[in-house]
Amino acid sequence: MQKAKVYFTKAITPESLVKVYEALGRELHGKVAVKISTGEPGGHNFLQPALIAPLVQKLEGTIVECNTAYEGRRNTSEAHWQTFKDHGFAAIAPCDLMDEEGELVLPVRNGRHLKENYVGGHLSRYDSMLVLSHFKGHAMGGFGGALKNVAIGVASAFGKGHIHCNGQPCTKFEDLFTADHDFFLESMADADSAVIDYMGTRNMAYVSVANRLSVDCDCDAHPHDPEMADIGIFASLDPVAVDQACVDAVYASPDPGKAALIERMESRNGIHTVEAAAALGLGIREYELIDLG
Repeated sequence: MQKAKVYFTKAITPESLVKVYEALGRELHGKVAVKISTGEPGGHNFLQPALIAPLVQKLEGTIVECNTAYEGRRNTSEAHWQTFKDHGFAAIAPCDLMDEEGELVLPVRNGRHLKENYVGGHLSRYDSMLVLSHFKGHAMGGFGGALKNVAIGVASAFGKGHIHCNGQPCTKFEDLFTADHDFFLESMADADSAVIDYMGTRNMAYVSVANRLSVDCDCDAHPHDPEMADIGIFASLDPVAVDQACVDAVYASPDPGKAALIERMESRNGIHTVEAAAALGLGIREYELIDLG
């Protein structure tokens, strides 16, 4: 059986982040986008600039984000730029708010629900992308990892609503949260396929840090404190495999505090995004875990 390679280190340090990326053996070329979540102000679980700076700088990367579809302090360009500064990202690398000047419409091949995906227009500036994700829970998706970081994270503010409403018009704010749930998870996989097709599989790499494992997303201004211990860093050239490995690591953890995160993932059927992405051929769920120590 074919298996993807997922590299792992339990050490969560700037040095180990570079080490696990280098293990991938893929040199991201040209102008490199580093897709992170800047984190909603008030929250404190997002990946810290001190942790990611050496890797971002090694790649000579630009930290990229898009505006949110909900009210807060990242839903306007002015407020979001302030968040870049306040959370320390502007101090470590160039930053780019990809949808502040409009959108790029990407076709979705064989999508279950989406025919097009609306992403930040500045995506066209980049030749390759490091998807640098904080793995944690999520109020709607069950968990947030690489697949969500590409789908919702690269989508423009309008595109986020388009995904949440499964390609149908969102006529009011509540529609973002009341559309068919499994369809939403499948729509995220549809959006993933559009971005990966556009960038090219060989021009992307995925690193996920499983720390500060709250049941809530970094988009939450008041996230629940983590109830389980940190796990480590995972890296793969396969977005499906890296998310599957992170999920499996939560289940395999000896920490009894994992129960809260498992309940969050299962109650939202979070694994269905992985299932849908695999069905679209974006990767495989079977993997070999290579422990770097």
